[in-house]
Amino acid sequence: MAGREDGEAGARRSGSREAAWAEELLDQLRPAGRDVRKVVAWLAGSVGGTACLLDGGGALLAGEPVGLDDELVADVLAGRLASAALQEGERHLRLVRVGAPHPTAAGVLAVARPTPFDRHGAELVTRTAAVVELLLRAHETASAGRRLERATAALRLAILQLLMVEDTVSARRVAAGLWPGLLDADTARVYVVQGHRDERDRLAADCLDATGGRALVVLCPADDEHVIVVAPGRGGGHGAGDALRALVAACPGTYLGGSARHGLARTATGYAQAVSALAVARFSPDGAAMYAERTHPERLMDPEALHAWSTRLLRPLDALPHHTRAELLATTRLGLEFTAVAAARILGVSRNTVRARMERAEQLLGADLSRLTVRAAVHLALNTQASQDRAPERSRGDRAVRFPDLLAGPALRAWAQELLGRLTADARDLRGTLRAWIAAGGNAERAADLLGVHAQTVREHVRAAEPVLERRLLATGSDQYEVVLAHLAVGDLEPPDLGGESRPG
Repeated sequence: MAGREDGEAGARRSGSREAAWAEELLDQLRPAGRDVRKVVAWLAGSVGGTACLLDGGGALLAGEPVGLDDELVADVLAGRLASAALQEGERHLRLVRVGAPHPTAAGVLAVARPTPFDRHGAELVTRTAAVVELLLRAHETASAGRRLERATAALRLAILQLLMVEDTVSARRVAAGLWPGLLDADTARVYVVQGHRDERDRLAADCLDATGGRALVVLCPADDEHVIVVAPGRGGGHGAGDALRALVAACPGTYLGGSARHGLARTATGYAQAVSALAVARFSPDGAAMYAERTHPERLMDPEALHAWSTRLLRPLDALPHHTRAELLATTRLGLEFTAVAAARILGVSRNTVRARMERAEQLLGADLSRLTVRAAVHLALNTQASQDRAPERSRGDRAVRFPDLLAGPALRAWAQELLGRLTADARDLRGTLRAWIAAGGNAERAADLLGVHAQTVREHVRAAEPVLERRLLATGSDQYEVVLAHLAVGDLEPPDLGGESRPG
């Protein structure tokens, strides 16, 4: 009777010990664990010895080095032996092959201790090897998933950059492999969603879900708070816009700017419009705004005269090969919308390349792009050229239209007077400061010298004018150029000298 009780007590102790180490081993698979190095260290402590994990090449992955025979390790790695147990002097060894997703990634778990391995110790090694294999598989799967995500993100960015330089043929070819039909439409809207930079990956994933895979979603390379969404198709564009508005409404601290509808080749223009609308969205109750929701000066100009003037001004670029011309136009357009660094990131080139292309365009056009009034005029010409569905008729370019002629229309003058008239409600002379700041090329120090005030005062006045005019002024781009055109239209600034206007038709 006593013997049976002793046996039962021993079994209970054995079972209790088995349950304890099994629970400890399972803990290594919980989300808080899952560290191969900790598992190997736990095994070494549990068996009272030394343990290590070797990769397929015999290099140490985890644990402490255990002196092993190279041929024996090779046999286990090659699968000629699934496991091995041996004694070397006073040391007892056990080796177990750890399978991984690929044969070349197989490894060996090796344990050494001064006493022989009993059934319990041997089982510990075998079960631990299975856990290590699971962890390696999970790590490899997660790594493969991250590599796939990075590759997909890089592919989306490459497609966007092709669209930015008007290479729609290549963009469609690249997109067809993973997203068939995505860019089959001729038109698209561009949206920019702004959120906190630390949550941008989640925001991009939300944008993908919201648009249901019907839009190109890209992490903006120029601004780490922005996600760019290109929504092709007439129906898809509106559907994506509604979904993104709902997303922004449900996420405090996020904003949405959207462009007008454009041809795919005008993605760069759409992007600039979306960023411009984003500035208005920050003052909007629902945190969203569309570029087409306000009047723009080019719409108040005689379209025939505007096209004729733009064609004549940009004619020197027509002599370039088609690809070079498109590249130069796209780079210059982005270079006028953003800084050289931002434009370079968007296009995937160096900032020196952006500057070199812009300098070449500057030389061909005979235009000094360091002056804000010149930049505004060239920006107007580039956007007008890009808005034409087909190449302008030659007769349009033969009309002798000069820049001041475009600014003389009553509709444009009325718009400009209303816009700048908003500034008079402020007791400070915001309009005078803004005029001097534009004349100084957007340089606060030079404007301060002209006005006899401190440079900080100039910056404060310009910043104060932004919400009144609902346009970004301290950042280069469309908003800034619209305000420049308004000053030119009312006569507060002299029209710039544009070399292309004096060129024979």
